Amino acid sequence: MKNNPRREFLKSTGLMGLGIFGAGAASASESGILPFEAKYGASRVQHFNMSGFAAPKLETVRVGIVGLGMRGPGAVNRLSKIEGVEIKALCDLLPERVEKQKELLAKDTAHRPEGYSGSVYAWKEMVDREDLDLIYIATPWEWHTPMAVYAMEAGKHAAVEVPAARTLDECWQLVETSERTKKHCMQLENCCYDFFELMTLKMARDGYFGEILHTEGAYIHDLLSLNFNKEGYQGMWRLKENYRDGNLYPTHGLGPICQIMNINRGDQMDYLTSLSSNDFQMKMKAQELAEADNFFGEFASKNYRGNMNTTLVKTKHGKSIMIQHDVTSPRPYSRLHVVSGTEGYAQKYPKPGVAKGHGWLKEEEMKELEKKYTPEIVLKVGELAKQVGGHGGMDFMMDWRLIDCLRNGLPLDQDVYDAALWSCISPLSEWSVANRSNSIDVPDFTGGSWKTNTPVPTTLAGGGTTKVNV
Repeated sequence: MKNNPRREFLKSTGLMGLGIFGAGAASASESGILPFEAKYGASRVQHFNMSGFAAPKLETVRVGIVGLGMRGPGAVNRLSKIEGVEIKALCDLLPERVEKQKELLAKDTAHRPEGYSGSVYAWKEMVDREDLDLIYIATPWEWHTPMAVYAMEAGKHAAVEVPAARTLDECWQLVETSERTKKHCMQLENCCYDFFELMTLKMARDGYFGEILHTEGAYIHDLLSLNFNKEGYQGMWRLKENYRDGNLYPTHGLGPICQIMNINRGDQMDYLTSLSSNDFQMKMKAQELAEADNFFGEFASKNYRGNMNTTLVKTKHGKSIMIQHDVTSPRPYSRLHVVSGTEGYAQKYPKPGVAKGHGWLKEEEMKELEKKYTPEIVLKVGELAKQVGGHGGMDFMMDWRLIDCLRNGLPLDQDVYDAALWSCISPLSEWSVANRSNSIDVPDFTGGSWKTNTPVPTTLAGGGTTKVNV
């Protein structure tokens, strides 16, 4: 039997057999063992620092896309419009989804993808092709880490939808595989490319806010009807995710503020505590639907996560972060995006605003800020991104930036440490909720290199050469 480096590492650190990696909050709570021990992070040796890593240039980025349900088709459309991209392969469990995307690409001579479908593991056959450089993963969450790890092991870069991982064990798998193979693993956190978030990032770099002391992010989105829609997520997979109680989807609100605070690149999360309200809607909804439709019978007996989860994080440099998650309450969409410093303040929702004191800046002052702090990427492809679409253009800017970095041999804005750290909030928050909101240490996936890693740039230095075909 082939040696498993991961298994050998756990044995050497004395953690094998504890049953805490990927076991879920309930198991961890019952055993009384934290799902992370300081010993693990302290003893881990970094194979290679992927922060700032620039892979060899790829004039043409040959892409295979797996998952053509909710997110995949949009990625196919966006990537097909970026210079230097060749969509070589498409994969989905359902053959009709693959054929539909192939038909949409039929008029584009640059893309003649081969289709893979009909099997739960058809994606492996696609990934094993030798003529692919990047695997773009837009599948249900449980497949994200297995597919990303397999892709990197096969010599491909991985771009994976959020969250990149569901358990701490998966987070470490991503980190260790990326370091060992020297292949990028980018979590596709599109909100890092929102126009206002990008502007506040540049403002922060320029010192506009002074010393940033507190930030807030969230995913507040009424998905109650969609989660119970039989025609929504295949096999009701996203509804089933809600059996877990914690912040299940932290990265949309967290990603942009982590970049602003230089998390993983000058500061690091230290510990967190998490609290959930009770569930006041999901179980009730399931029971109501089950009365009229036996299909929902299996969901009527389940317990669901609380309506609102609030998670608080303290950083190594004494700063604070608040992250919230609510996908059932009837309230307006919000990611909060609050940046609070010693000299200024910004908040995106319900209306983007900036303040230097008790009052908001006036409209004319906001326009002057936009002129001064609009980042280079927005000036370069912002209007084109709006035309192509995808959450107002931020999806396209994310994809364009990924491809431009790969073509120019530049480090990615989001590396594997970001993917692991932003995703690990879910299992850690689950443990904290299950243990009366006790605090728990946050792993340092960088192995200490956060102290010297370079912050995310706000310019296109060395790149910006990739054209858009609209």
